[in-house]
Amino acid sequence: HYSFFQASNPGQFENDGDVLWQRGHVPETTVCHGRVGINTDAPDEALVVCGNAKVMGRVMHPSDSRVKQNIWEVDTNEQLRRITQMRLVEYDYKPEFASVMGITNT
Repeated sequence: HYSFFQASNPGQFENDGDVLWQRGHVPETTVCHGRVGINTDAPDEALVVCGNAKVMGRVMHPSDSRVKQNIWEVDTNEQLRRITQMRLVEYDYKPEFASVMGITNT
């Protein structure tokens, strides 16, 4: 049985006395001051979801063209020169990470 947080009042959630969750400054928002794990008790990023996630709307990413302006084409020859200077690597996941993340082909 896990109890991650409890509502002590309408504006705050507490975990062993430390305030981790609170209402945001923008209406209808909640802020977590820490890391959140779903189906994991050891999140190593701001949000870690171990399992499927369903999104009923858009996922905006900094690489999304909808959030950019002043987009222009670059000199292909210059970019190819830069690519030849890149360091390319191959790697294996550490077994303990692969196990937690459900990765079988490491």
